[in-house]
Amino acid sequence: MTTKVFIDGEVGTTGLQIRARLDGRDDLELISLGEAKRKDAGARKDALNAADIVVLCLPDDAAREAVSLIDNKTTRVIDASTAHRVADGWVYGFPEMTAAQRQLVSGAARVTNPGCYPTGAIALTRPLVEAGLLPASWPLTVNAVSGYSGGGKQMIAEFEDEASSNYTLEAFRAYALGLAHKHVPEMQANMGLSHPPLFTPNVGRYAQGMIVEVPLQLWALPGAPALGGVHEVLAAAYEGARFVSVAALADSAAMTKLDPEQLNGTNAMKLFVFGNEKTKQARLVALLDNLGKGASGQAVQCLNLMIGADEGLGVNL
Repeated sequence: MTTKVFIDGEVGTTGLQIRARLDGRDDLELISLGEAKRKDAGARKDALNAADIVVLCLPDDAAREAVSLIDNKTTRVIDASTAHRVADGWVYGFPEMTAAQRQLVSGAARVTNPGCYPTGAIALTRPLVEAGLLPASWPLTVNAVSGYSGGGKQMIAEFEDEASSNYTLEAFRAYALGLAHKHVPEMQANMGLSHPPLFTPNVGRYAQGMIVEVPLQLWALPGAPALGGVHEVLAAAYEGARFVSVAALADSAAMTKLDPEQLNGTNAMKLFVFGNEKTKQARLVALLDNLGKGASGQAVQCLNLMIGADEGLGVNL
């Protein structure tokens, strides 16, 4: 029996990537609306209610509207927008986040796909908070840089379309300078923090791939944990994980640079513990594709779990 899937917003950046990952699968039947019907409320409602699983690749308000149009109890939803990231009744779609998360996703009627930045930040810090190495009240900073594809069609045009009125030659851009980025609430909630982290996002002049970093003054933490202790907790948290890995301390120590595009096209995320034992300082770094594990790859991973398919089916491009 095939599963009927409707991607609402399939012509957007994330929607196109999800569609590419699902095309050709004989266990799925993809419901698609022609260009003339994509903005037809009746046609969309019919498609939403005809699907076994709906994947929403829409702006927040449109995602909320789409959910309201579903009037049956059988259609399950994966929402790639920010609309339901901290909403009651929605399961956070980061399968590796906790030991129970994969099972929660597989049985959920409503799954909210995590943001790309939070995926890296949560992966780096939640195990440390749960292990007691990092107090929940600790004043954390999350520094990150992403390719411009993370900003969707408008930002892609800014960096690629010379005919665009907003075309830019910027090599690097710092943004969200008012410290109110929409990803912060889900970061705080799922990192296990008592206070919002200080989040400093940036975009570089390259299409996709990202680095998320959490710097730590180990000497100031309770017990002044060593690099090895931090690494041990992270390695144990993701032991056996299919898509999240932790680089060996020796490998990280031998590195002199890190390419944010290294994992592009994959659903992989690699974590690194860089540091200086003498100064007792650390840089915890997550490397991932903002369109892969940070968006469409993770959505497909969740879809696979929800229908009982192999978790890795179609997650890579």
